[in-house]
Amino acid sequence: MIAEKRSRLLSEMKSGETGLVVAVAGGKKATKRLADLGLTPGSLVRVVRKTLFSGPIHIEVCGSKFAIGRGLAQKIIMDFNA
Repeated sequence: MIAEKRSRLLSEMKSGETGLVVAVAGGKKATKRLADLGLTPGSLVRVVRKTLFSGPIHIEVCGSKFAIGRGLAQKIIMDFNA
């Protein structure tokens, strides 16, 4: 049986979910900014907390916790296991 690959945007993930970054779909500045934060393809990301509506998303990457805006989170394509 072949496992179905599941991917979605980081902004669509729920609190507590973990996944790997597959790709960053942004321009040079957004890609560099995310890479500086450790968000590169293959990085393991855990969603710590999501604020309501359009607030920031709190994530953990490589042992560091920080918040990113929904605009940047919508540029990050994730592979996750439910």
